[in-house]
Amino acid sequence: MKTAVEWLIDKHFGSIENCSPNFRNHIEQAKEMEKEQIKKAFHKNSQKFFCELEAEQYYNETFKSE
Repeated sequence: MKTAVEWLIDKHFGSIENCSPNFRNHIEQAKEMEKEQIKKAFHKNSQKFFCELEAEQYYNETFKSE
């Protein structure tokens, strides 16, 4: 599954390698912001308490393809 930022990069640039180094930096910042938003939504929508480590694990299992 791709995040919205990853989809946008693929759609408009083909891959992150086709972007300038400065723009890559901005992309990485946007991806980190998006990651935090996803983790917060996971916490908020969860029926039970999840610690930060569990939210991180959820993000990695769902969105990390590396």
